Parts: sequence; C-alpha cells; structure tokens
Amino acid sequence: MSDETGSCAIYPSLRGRSVFITGGGSGIGESLVRHFCAQGSRVAFVDMAVEPSRQLVAAVAAQGHPEPLFIPCDLRNVEALQAAVEQARDRNGPIQALCNNAGNDDRHQTADVSVAYWDDRMAVNLRHQFFAAQAVRPQMKALGGGSIINFGSITWMVGDPDCPAYVTAKAAVYGMTRALARELGPERIRVNCMVPGWVMT
Repeated sequence: MSDETGSCAIYPSLRGRSVFITGGGSGIGESLVRHFCAQGSRVAFVDMAVEPSRQLVAAVAAQGHPEPLFIPCDLRNVEALQAAVEQARDRNGPIQALCNNAGNDDRHQTADVSVAYWDDRMAVNLRHQFFAAQAVRPQMKALGGGSIINFGSITWMVGDPDCPAYVTAKAAVYGMTRALARELGPERIRVNCMVPGWVMT
C-alpha cells in the first residue's frame, strides 16, 4: 500500500477497528489519522483547528480510505470531550483504541508562569488524557478489551529547560499510564505510554 503516508505495512487486525484520536488535525495526530485510515480503521478525531482538520478529512477521502469523523473540540472542556467520545461511538461503534495525542509545548520560563497559565498547561497536556481514558473504559470493558496509548514526551527525560509546566505534565503522563495499566489490565485494556523524540511539526 502506498499513499501520501508512503509505503506502509498492512495490519489486518486494524481493519474496521474503531479508533479515537485526540489532536488529530495536525502534526503527529494527523499522521495517526492518515495511517489508521489507510489500514481501514473507523477513525474519529478531535481538534481545535477546524479548517486544517476538514482539509485532512477531504484528503483522506480522496485517497479512497474510510473517511474519518472530525469533531471540533477544545479538550480543556472535559464535558465536550466526553460528548465527542459518545458521538464517535454512535458513528463508529464502541471505541477499541484511544490515542491520547493532543498537547502543546508552548515555551516559557519559570519566572513567567502564573497559576492560571500552570492550570491551563495541565489541562492542555495532561488532564484530558485521564478523562478520555475514563470515558472509553466502559466501552472497552464491554468489548472484552482495548488499547489506550498515552503520548508522553522525551522532554521530561532530558529535562528541557524552557517549558517546565509542559515537562511536568508529560512526566505525569508516564505515572498516570502506569497507574491505569495496573487498574485496567484485569479488564484486558492495555495502557501504554508512547514517548516521541523531537518531532518537527
């Protein structure tokens, strides 16, 4: 198979699988959307960037792949996220794979961080991952299992000096992943943390 994503392997188990991706309109998330659709998965994704996301839907459809469902959503609004999860289930069936990808590594210095900015960074980079996992869990449990992939970052491993709130949030993603893996594992729900390096998007 070859398309704008380049040649890629075929994974038959992904065909028809209901996948939910956060931050799917650009960067790593866009690539996730393109590749899951290329595998024949039923994809729903959320993003704040409306026009690029609509262009992505059109581009995927033009390649002959299943058209993904784009749901505009600000993930800082947990109720909107929960509603998006339900909308995705109604259209694509119970969610079998969750890619908690959305985040923003806005650069900042410690001296400039206010309480409001700190709380916003946690909402943008950490909080929604937990509540997305919470929202899909009943669906996955009913199916007999599923996969949750939380996207972390190498920044906390190397100690990036110019985004301490982001680094803190991404370090917390790793701890959250371990806790959820222990709790959800008996329900055959795998919870893993993907740690990308420096990706130019």
